[in-house]
Amino acid sequence: MSFQYDVIVLGAGASGLMLASHAAKRGRSVLILEKANKIGKKILMSGGGKCNFTNLYVEPEHYISHNPHFVISALSRYTNWDFIGLVCDYGIDYEERKHGQLFTLKGAKEILNMLLSECDKTGGVTIKTESEVKAVTKLDDSRFQVSTPHGMYYAESVVVASGGLSIPTLGGSGFGYELAKQFGHRVYPTRAGLVPFTFSDQFKEVTTRLSGNALDATLSNHKNSFTEALLFTHRGLSGPSSLQLSNYWESGENFQIDFFPSHDLIDFFKKKKQQQPKVLLRTLLSELAAKSIVLELQQLIWSQHADTAIGQLSDAVLDEICQQLHAFNVKPSGTEGYRTAEVTLGGVDTTQISSKTMQSKQVEGLFFVGEVMDVTGHLGGYNFQWAWASAFAAAQYV
Repeated sequence: MSFQYDVIVLGAGASGLMLASHAAKRGRSVLILEKANKIGKKILMSGGGKCNFTNLYVEPEHYISHNPHFVISALSRYTNWDFIGLVCDYGIDYEERKHGQLFTLKGAKEILNMLLSECDKTGGVTIKTESEVKAVTKLDDSRFQVSTPHGMYYAESVVVASGGLSIPTLGGSGFGYELAKQFGHRVYPTRAGLVPFTFSDQFKEVTTRLSGNALDATLSNHKNSFTEALLFTHRGLSGPSSLQLSNYWESGENFQIDFFPSHDLIDFFKKKKQQQPKVLLRTLLSELAAKSIVLELQQLIWSQHADTAIGQLSDAVLDEICQQLHAFNVKPSGTEGYRTAEVTLGGVDTTQISSKTMQSKQVEGLFFVGEVMDVTGHLGGYNFQWAWASAFAAAQYV
C-alpha cells in the first residue's frame, strides 16, 4: 500500500511533535513515523519525570556546536517565552528551580499531552508507532519515498527528527546520521554528553564509599567551569556539575574539583589557627561539609597531618592543603556512555543546513530538527528549547 502526505516526520519526540503541530496549522498534511511502540519516551523520563521543558535564561552561549552562530536565528524566532506561553495556555503548573530551570509540577505527561493536543487541533497529523523506516529515496519527481514494513509513504518534505544515540532503551539510534550521510551531509563524530564520569583508580574507591553523598562543588578544566551539586556514585561522579563538564571533557583528560567554592579556605584556616589552635582540620571542615566527605578528603590530602592540631601546622602546609581542596586533580577513566547520557554531542554539520529554515543545502525538501544536528545545549532545559525552536523554524517551510 502507498500513501501521500505533504510532510513525513521521522521521529515522534519533542522536535517531531512540535514540528508536526505547527506544519499542520499551515494546512500541511503530516505523517509522523516512530519506530518505538510509544511516542515521546524521552519527554516522559526527562527531569526525573517532571520535564525541564525550558529555561528562563536562554542564550546562544548555552549551546555547543562547531558552528556556534547557527542557533541564533531559530532561538530568536521561537523563544523560551513562546513555549512558556503555550504551557500557560494549557494551565500546566510549573516551578522555577536553580539557574532558571522550569519543571512541571504534575509530571512530564502534561507536556506530551499538550503537544498531542496541538497536533490534534487541525486533524492534519497522523502518527504511526512501530513504524521503523527501512529506506528513504528521492524520486525523479522531487518527492521522497519512505519505505516501512507497513507500506510506502510519499511526501514533498521529509524531516529528520530522530534524535541522537543517547539512552538507546528509549529509542536512541544513529539512524538520522546514516540518513544524513546518504544524502551527502557531513556528520561530526558523536559522543555521550551530559553524562556521569567513571573512574578506575584509587579515586573510584573513594566515590564508591561516598556513594549517595553530595555537595556543591566547582568542576573545571581549560575549557569551562561549573559550580553546582556534585554527587558521588558507586561508579564515579554525577550530579549537575559533572554532567555539565562532561560536554567539555575528552577521553584521557584531567579536571579539577574545588570542594569548597564558596569559602576562602586559607583565610578560614588562618583565622581558626589564631582562635582555636588545638582544633583538627577535619573538625573545622565538618562545619562546611558532611563528615563522611571530610574524612575521605583527609585520607586523600592530609592523612599525615590527620591528628595534628591546626596550631601546629605551618602556613606553608596549610597553603598546600587548601590548594588541593580548591583544585583537586582527577582523571576519569571514561563516562557511563550513551546508556545514561542525556544528549549526544556532535552530529549533522550545520554549515550544510539553513539556519532560517532547517532545510538541507544539499537536498531540497530534506529538513533536520532537534538533537540529530551538531547542536548540544547545557543542562537545564536548553536542549528542549532547541527542539521547540528548530522545529518551529522548519515548520514554516516544510
